[in-house]
Amino acid sequence: MMSSVWLVAGSGLVLIGLTGFLLTPDLLRRLLAFHITGSGALLLVLALAGADASGDKSIVPALLVFTGMLVGLAATLLALWLLRRARQLALHRAAHTDADPGS
Repeated sequence: MMSSVWLVAGSGLVLIGLTGFLLTPDLLRRLLAFHITGSGALLLVLALAGADASGDKSIVPALLVFTGMLVGLAATLLALWLLRRARQLALHRAAHTDADPGS
């Protein structure tokens, strides 16, 4: 019973994240939606990792989720830095085109 709750929650997060990613034009909101999708996928991995025949749970899915969390954090930080840099370049370019209308 408890596993089905986590499956529904993970599926819901993936669906919400994908919907936000596909329907939002703003890059920062798309990044947030992508992050929500990744969290839902990691929750699905944990929900699908059941016990084996002897009843013992394996540590491998938990380690995969932990690694996925670290990779997701690094990717999110890189994407935030790239978005910030792109905004700075756009503002710099706009300031130079406003200051020099002859070129």
